[in-house]
Amino acid sequence: MTMVETASEIEAVVRDTLAAHQSFYLATSGSAGPWVNGAYFAETGLFTLSLVLEQRGRTLAALRDNPVVSVIISSGTPAEPFLQAQATARIVRGAEADEVRRVLLAKVPQVEPFLGTPIEAVQLQVMAWRATDIPNGWLPGRDLVDSGV
Repeated sequence: MTMVETASEIEAVVRDTLAAHQSFYLATSGSAGPWVNGAYFAETGLFTLSLVLEQRGRTLAALRDNPVVSVIISSGTPAEPFLQAQATARIVRGAEADEVRRVLLAKVPQVEPFLGTPIEAVQLQVMAWRATDIPNGWLPGRDLVDSGV
């Protein structure tokens, strides 16, 4: 890759990385302090992630206090591309919650038992992705901003 990547090259890395992963880490900060949680996700757009969280969990409580979160999508090794972002969380209900469950189950079939427990559906709206690909020289990472925000 060149030192100055095009938006379409960065977008391709973001899309490929999202598609390659079923789970991510979600960092929150509520009245109980900072917290990091792992969760399954499904991308419902380049800048929208859908997930479910325990109704009585610390992560959901933090989202209610402060909907601004951070995420990292990574295999855990810097030798592979990884994504970081700040996002705004929104708890959804009704038809939107049904759609979150549907897309999540389609991407991550093993989430099915979790869907029968007391959960809330959540959507994250990502403002910009930071895509890091160290083997290809993307250090610091390259930003892909949601132009619709």
